[in-house]
Amino acid sequence: MPDHIVSPRRGFLQRLAGAAGLTALATRPLAAQSAQPQSATVLPHYARTQNHRSLKQSSYDTTGGNADRYQIAAGATQEVFSSNGPGIVTHIWFTIGSGNRDLLKQIVLRMYWEGNSKPSVETPIGDFFGLNLAQFFNYESQFLSCSPIRALNSYFAMPFRRSARITVTNESSAQIGAFYSNIDYQLVPTLADDAMYFHAQYRQKAPNIAMKSFGGQNLRGENNYVFVETHGKGHLMGVTLGVLQNSDGWMGEGDDMIFIDDESKPAITGTGTEDYFNGAWDFGGVDGAVPFSFRHNGAPLIVDAERTGGRYCLYRWHSDNPVTFTRYLKHTIEHGTANDRADNFYSVAYWYQSEPYTDFPELPPVGDRFVRLQRS
Repeated sequence: MPDHIVSPRRGFLQRLAGAAGLTALATRPLAAQSAQPQSATVLPHYARTQNHRSLKQSSYDTTGGNADRYQIAAGATQEVFSSNGPGIVTHIWFTIGSGNRDLLKQIVLRMYWEGNSKPSVETPIGDFFGLNLAQFFNYESQFLSCSPIRALNSYFAMPFRRSARITVTNESSAQIGAFYSNIDYQLVPTLADDAMYFHAQYRQKAPNIAMKSFGGQNLRGENNYVFVETHGKGHLMGVTLGVLQNSDGWMGEGDDMIFIDDESKPAITGTGTEDYFNGAWDFGGVDGAVPFSFRHNGAPLIVDAERTGGRYCLYRWHSDNPVTFTRYLKHTIEHGTANDRADNFYSVAYWYQSEPYTDFPELPPVGDRFVRLQRS
């Protein structure tokens, strides 16, 4: 097998190694690899010597019983992971022993790298895993999935040099009786100097403000919905988006516009919401929209398409071509043609950045996060 062909299991980590500098994830120095006989390259990665220590932190019952869960009081924060580095969080699994869907908006997930007091990840737990409308559904993608029943999974690689800490905060008014957690990670000898830090940020606009003054034109992204705006060096990995329609009609036709190292004009402009999420033609239209979930893109939830109260959950990963920036990034999308619709948007953006944290906008109060129809 040629060197440039990789197995599916290691594919996304190697793409991150190339794009984000996670070259220390390789099990041997490049010089040692190049010194191998040509025949050795036919071996898949998992058949070669591994140079990490595999570990897990979980909510297991430390008494040896079966109470393998955290109980989190109202208003309390539970630490679910803490480690010194260097290391890489490779997989996160959560499930919540409650049928209360509101908890998906009421539990806040935060991640801190290198001992910082400011988080690099801050989002309601449901939104982080692509359940942006506080509704469970089964789907699979490259980085996130929701498995039966109510099992939340993340496969983003999250490197840290000195320390990592992950918490969940219960912002509901009642105790969470059963929060289950399994977090897999690796301790490694070293990370490359250009390894970047994982970030995820929640935003919402409920509702967006419908604009009537553009005459159908919007070339510079004024009043677009903003997924993320950050300063530094890094690359965008993708977004999840939940849409609640506040009126009849197709909620799309909003062009994606990405500003890269220039705040004045977008460097990338797309052709419409369903196109950005790699579908087409309204995903099938008012009476024919079909939910789908693929490796890089999906609309795994479509309910009452193009009707008042209609719901969409969407995702798009840029792992095939991460959107790089050297000092500034703003990722936006129109809400309707030239922002002429007033639907509710709830989103999370995912990216890597050289800094271990960035200043986030204040998280909306818990009562404002609930998914409610806004009638004019």
